[in-house]
Amino acid sequence: MKILITGAGGFIGSHLVEECLDLGYEVKAFVRYNSRNTWGWLEGRKSDGLEVITGDIRDADSVLKAMKGCSTVFHLAALIGIPYSYVSPMAYIKTNIEGTYNVLEAAKTLELENVLVTSTSETYGTAQYVPIDERHPLVGQSPYSASKIGADQLALSYYRSFGTPAKIVRPFNTYGPRQSARAVIPTIITQILAGKNEIKLGNLKPTRDLTFVKDTVEGFMAIHQCATLVGEVTNIGMNQEISIGDLARLISKKLKVDIEITGDESRVRPENSEVERLWCDNWKLRERTGWKPGFDLERGLEKTIDWIKNNLNLYKADIYNV
Repeated sequence: MKILITGAGGFIGSHLVEECLDLGYEVKAFVRYNSRNTWGWLEGRKSDGLEVITGDIRDADSVLKAMKGCSTVFHLAALIGIPYSYVSPMAYIKTNIEGTYNVLEAAKTLELENVLVTSTSETYGTAQYVPIDERHPLVGQSPYSASKIGADQLALSYYRSFGTPAKIVRPFNTYGPRQSARAVIPTIITQILAGKNEIKLGNLKPTRDLTFVKDTVEGFMAIHQCATLVGEVTNIGMNQEISIGDLARLISKKLKVDIEITGDESRVRPENSEVERLWCDNWKLRERTGWKPGFDLERGLEKTIDWIKNNLNLYKADIYNV
C-alpha cells in the first residue's frame, strides 16, 4: 500500500513518515518546494519505500500529481502558528482551506480508499464542558482555528456529497522531539537550557491536554485502520489537563533549575481569542480502535528534554517567533 503524507517534513509529519515506513508502507512524502530543495525534518533521510516530492499544497496540479498511485493520504500540511494568523489571516485561508480542497478534490478524482484530514483541538475553543468529546460545539477564536473549522467541514461535506472516505483526525496539543520553539514546551525548555532563570511566557492560566508525538502518530494509524470512523471526527488526547504555569514548574523541576516566570505581552493572545481550557475526551478512539497512550506527561517530557539538549543549536532561545 502506498501512502501520501502532506506536511511530511514537519514536526508530526516526519514522525508519521517514520511510523509508516516502520510498518512496511511505501510513503510519498510531500514537502513544500523551496529553492534549496531542503526537506525539513526529513533532510538527509534515505530509506527503502520513501519518495520525497516537493510541491505546494496550494497548487492543485502538484497535489494531484503527487497523489497518483496512492491508496491513502494523510493530510497534515497547514499553517499552524496561531499568533501569525492574526498577522495574515488570508495566508491561513489559502493554505488551510484551499489546500484541503486540493487534497479532497484529488482524492475524489483518483478514488482514494482513505483520506485523513488533520484538525486541531483549537476548533473547540474554550471548553464549554469537560472533557471535550467530538460533539462539542466548534468555535473559531482565532483566524487559525476558523480556517481549520472550514477545512474540517469541507472534508465532511465531500464525504456526504461525493462519498469521499474522509476521516477527521483531531489531535489535542502534541509535543516531543523536533517541535519548533513556537510551541510552549520547547519555549520553556530552551530558555532554561540557555541558562535563563527568568522565563518569559504569555498567559499562565490556560490548560492544555498534552500528548507525546509517538502516541499521536499511533492514533493516526489507528484511525487509518478503522473502517467505522469514515465520515467522522476522532479526538486524540490524554484525557487530562495541566495549566501552562504548572507545566513550566514541572519542566523546571525536571531540569533541576529554579525559575521565575515573567509575563511577555507579545506572547499573550487577544482576550476574546484565548482558549482558556482544553481537556480531551479520548473515549471514542480507545473504544473504536483499542488505542492507548504509551507515554505519560513526565516520561514524554524527559524524552523531549533529552532530544532538545542534544539539538539546542537548532533553537534561538532569545527570539520569540510568532
